[in-house]
Amino acid sequence: MADIDITRRNKKPRLLLDSERGKLQKFVDSIHYSARYSDSEYEYRHVQLPKDMLKNIPPDYFDSSKGTLKLLWEDEWRGLGITQSLGWEHYEVHEPEPHILLFKRPINRPPENQ
Repeated sequence: MADIDITRRNKKPRLLLDSERGKLQKFVDSIHYSARYSDSEYEYRHVQLPKDMLKNIPPDYFDSSKGTLKLLWEDEWRGLGITQSLGWEHYEVHEPEPHILLFKRPINRPPENQ
């Protein structure tokens, strides 16, 4: 998706180590997924991480200039325990509430089984 600011991401996905993933596992069942909503181009949803979960996410997942998570590659957000169907792109962090990640995917996407 060309409108994602790639400067706000790691240059390549930084996968979690097993020890890091272990620290996050206890929070996975408390991740909240919003209902989907849309405009003419995209379907959206937001994902609310437990606030204490942020304290256990590795520092290199954060943008030190903003104090929020970077925009995460799919392998990174899935590694944190976020589960969604295919095609979702992490495009923004709600800065006033940095534990809320915003996702979108095109409405006219190919079916998932292709």
